[in-house]
Amino acid sequence: MKILLLLLAAAGLCWGQYNPNTVPKRTSIVHLFEWRWQDIAEECERYLAPNGFGGVQVSPPNENLVITSPNRPWWERYQPISYKICSRSGNEEQFKDMVKRCNDVGVRIYVDAVVNHMCGAAGGSGTHSTCGSYFNAGNRDFPAVPYSGWDFNDGKCHTGSGEIESYNDIYQVRDCRLSSLLDLALEKDYVRSTIAEYMNRLIDMGVAGFRIDAAKHMWPGDIRAFLDKLHDLNTQWFSEGTKPFIYQEVIDLGGEPIKGSEYFGNGRVTEFKYGAKLGTVIRKWDGEKMAYLKNWGEGWGFVPSDRALVFVDNHDNQRGHGAGGASILTFWDARLYKMAVGFMLAHPYGVTRVMSSFRWPRYFENGKDVNDWYGPPSNSDGSTKSVTINPDTTCGNDWVCEHRWRQIRNMVIFRNVVDGEPFSNWWDNGSNQVAFGRGNKGFIIFNNDDWNMNVYVQTGLPAGTYCDVISGQKENNQCTGKQVFVSGDGMANFQINTDAEDPFIAIHVDAKL
Repeated sequence: MKILLLLLAAAGLCWGQYNPNTVPKRTSIVHLFEWRWQDIAEECERYLAPNGFGGVQVSPPNENLVITSPNRPWWERYQPISYKICSRSGNEEQFKDMVKRCNDVGVRIYVDAVVNHMCGAAGGSGTHSTCGSYFNAGNRDFPAVPYSGWDFNDGKCHTGSGEIESYNDIYQVRDCRLSSLLDLALEKDYVRSTIAEYMNRLIDMGVAGFRIDAAKHMWPGDIRAFLDKLHDLNTQWFSEGTKPFIYQEVIDLGGEPIKGSEYFGNGRVTEFKYGAKLGTVIRKWDGEKMAYLKNWGEGWGFVPSDRALVFVDNHDNQRGHGAGGASILTFWDARLYKMAVGFMLAHPYGVTRVMSSFRWPRYFENGKDVNDWYGPPSNSDGSTKSVTINPDTTCGNDWVCEHRWRQIRNMVIFRNVVDGEPFSNWWDNGSNQVAFGRGNKGFIIFNNDDWNMNVYVQTGLPAGTYCDVISGQKENNQCTGKQVFVSGDGMANFQINTDAEDPFIAIHVDAKL
């Protein structure tokens, strides 16, 4: 009996890392990329909580290198100088205020933890950092941490350049520099303890979990070693003994020796194949059809659902960085993008993360966007512009706010309504018209063919009149968009023209008149 209890306790400890710690029936995360803490706090209160969002992934909060050429790129956030909480998103007091205000309305905060490396080797020296701390990249001297030359992997890397030269060599990938970023020696207990101390400060403030940046570039055992030093979550908002949610950035498209599965012991992993394949299918490239999505998920070679964090696009690959290539759908392809996000949020696979972006002036040369470095909308002094809300609830100041698009917001709510219900009632026409249900709670249907749809299909839903939550929603017991009539046998007629603004319809029991 004692052994069984110990095993159950160990399983409980293990399970904690995979659970996003959201309030019940709030299932999706939104990445408010480069938002200021003050704006996130307000968005939690006025929009995210009322619309059932579970949590927010925030940009790295720690001190980073200030880069003025090119002018304040988004990637300067991934060049740490120290673990002090001050960045262009705000200072420590503003960060604490955001975490408290979001938690108070049941919206969790997940921090993007950049702990594989410090700034680039060419970062120079001085105080050009977001808190003004002195550093000397050439000497590996970061006194604000403190780290010194002893704390880096320079001696372990066996390439001539000190950089990763081959992704087929797991030692290079984990012991050499990624894009010249100074690689921390994570086998050293001092480095592990310093990272854990930073993460514990955030946990004690009320943070619910972490995205581990560049996890593929760290040994799984080294990550486990600093995760084992983490505190339980703050009991002001979480039940006693709750572990932080962990999801690790492991880009595994199947062609390299390092596999996402090597990291399952630490937490979930980012399933990059998800957005790359879904984009290919919805674009109808390579002969792919939506009918093939019937066994979506593990059937497509993805990691197990209970180990996956999924997304249509992320801050890297929407710019052509990271993984996925040209098939990745983004806000620039709004019509197809809404279909992809709708499919993701309706389908039970994985923990879902919605992207919320900012615009930049795209300019292509030889197929590459030469402005992919652009940082967030900024004032002339380099400070980040506030997120303004227009009368129609969209965002101003060049913030895209996909999470506020009616179709995406309403599908976030759909996912909450059908949470825990099985994938059911699949239908397809052998081409790009498909439909499926979630038990007796929700149903979604797509027409991605070049001809009009007029079909009767089984929804699995109780009889009644439902409001389509894509073209509108239920307000004051009326539909602001299309209506769908489900008969006593669960059948319904769906008509979607190929030129429809949004060629899909979704209904659920909370949108029934």
